Amino acid sequence: MTETAILPAACRDLLDSVPTGLFIDGRFRPAQSGATFAVSDPASGDTLIEVADAGVEDASAAMESAVGAFDAWAATAPRERSEILRAAFDLVRKRADDFALLMSLELGRALPDSVNEVNYGAEFLRWFAEEAVRINGRYTTSPSGNGRILVTHQPVGVALAITPWNFPLAMGTRKIGPALAAGAPIIVKPAEETPLTMLALAQVFDEVGLPPGVLSVIQTSHAAQVSAPLIDDPRLAKISFTGSTEVGRMLLGQAAQNVQRTSMELGGNAPFLVFEDADIDLAVQGAFLAKMRNGGEACTAANRFLVHADVAEEFTSSLMDKMGQLQVGPGYAEGTTLGPLVNQQQFDSVAASVVGAVGEGARIRLGGEAIEGAGYFYPATVLDEVPADAPVTQAEIFGPVAVVSTFTTEDEAVSAANATEFGLAAYIYTRDVDRAFRVSERLESGMVGVNRGVISDVAAPFGGVKQSGLGREGGSEGIYEYLTTKYIAFT
Repeated sequence: MTETAILPAACRDLLDSVPTGLFIDGRFRPAQSGATFAVSDPASGDTLIEVADAGVEDASAAMESAVGAFDAWAATAPRERSEILRAAFDLVRKRADDFALLMSLELGRALPDSVNEVNYGAEFLRWFAEEAVRINGRYTTSPSGNGRILVTHQPVGVALAITPWNFPLAMGTRKIGPALAAGAPIIVKPAEETPLTMLALAQVFDEVGLPPGVLSVIQTSHAAQVSAPLIDDPRLAKISFTGSTEVGRMLLGQAAQNVQRTSMELGGNAPFLVFEDADIDLAVQGAFLAKMRNGGEACTAANRFLVHADVAEEFTSSLMDKMGQLQVGPGYAEGTTLGPLVNQQQFDSVAASVVGAVGEGARIRLGGEAIEGAGYFYPATVLDEVPADAPVTQAEIFGPVAVVSTFTTEDEAVSAANATEFGLAAYIYTRDVDRAFRVSERLESGMVGVNRGVISDVAAPFGGVKQSGLGREGGSEGIYEYLTTKYIAFT
């Protein structure tokens, strides 16, 4: 049982230093209506702080500011854009401890995971600072010999980024970095649960001299109302969304009306395949990372462990031992390695997924019972003997629950892995290089990890197939999501 968390003085001091207004036209300001909403501590349910609650009129102001900033920012020298991004990277790194603690406060996650996100999220600023000066085109002679072909790239226009609660820094920098590098102003609507990190990032950009209007942050408690008029505005050129497939489908429908460019990083249902020849110690370590990063609240989290029957018990027992060592507590408390889930809705969803799996015949090997008391704490849980077609295998769990099923043949494993509408990430553990290539190519997934449990890399394209979305973020591909291609014909 947990007790109500009491915020340490350092946490309260940090909250007192965070901007709470909307960031529009280069300054923090209250919502025009004067409305605010509460940001809560998932470890207790108590209010951490009140922030400005954007309305339609605030969204309109952000759009006007972005449109007004576009021409000058697009014409800004790539090196200058690069240096602003690099300065922002340096300042985020300087404030790494504050960013990590802030994320653990509003998201609930254990502080070590927040430290990892600061390192990862900041790198997008450095990466795209370098990409800003490497936007390439081409100049060739037409094959017919009657002219020349010039291909160039230009900023797409004003972009809207809608970011999720589970990685409040990295999901922002992964969108802001390429937009600013490309010369496109961007309006960011962070998740209602975790706006503080994005406000702190806006403060960083303000301090390093980003011109007014190039970045806006408009947190709100009524996302659909605020986003709809922005998407309806024909001056909006680009939408980048990370979140559920259900919401992504709706946004795609709205974007179609003005034929806006879209990037959609949607739901996942990652399979984790362990073959009979795998290094089991290595596979368990990778499974732990793939499952428990961010407490399981990650779109790339391993959702289904498909393990060869010959090694299933060895793998499951070892995974139980490793997950059983996690220390549950407030994310910002010393020694915590598993914080609470983000809110009551997520807590209820995870608890229901376990109850449903047991009802389908699954066996609880570890955890499996909700923790009573304040906050949204759920223990590390391992289930085995899960039918391959059980409902728990078809939806994202988004929590600290590992679901183990078995297979006996490679074809059976691949078939089970692909038996989902999603296709974001997948993982394979095997010592057979031929099998690694063969299975990787057969898996219907945008990203595959071979003998590694963490695959996110700023230098690699991140994205999925099927109902997991379209477009790519990060890598050298990411900046082109914010650029249009222009062909100029010369005689």
